[in-house]
Amino acid sequence: METRIALIGIVVNDMDSVEKLNHLLSQYGQYIIGRMGIPYREKGISIISVTLDAPGDAISALSGKLGMLPGVSTKTIYAKTN
Repeated sequence: METRIALIGIVVNDMDSVEKLNHLLSQYGQYIIGRMGIPYREKGISIISVTLDAPGDAISALSGKLGMLPGVSTKTIYAKTN
């Protein structure tokens, strides 16, 4: 199965969505290479980056599901690989 390297940038404005967000990330845990979260308390948001090595459909599915959570925004970028 062909995989791609991707980074999903996540901004959380609604802390009530954090539990569901973490549950989704755990469902896709087999593909996650690394994760970094930065709480920006002064602005009341959290910024999370998740790096994946996964099939394209799994990356798209996770990004879409995360983006549907209330108060959660996502952006996905893919590595250029040969």
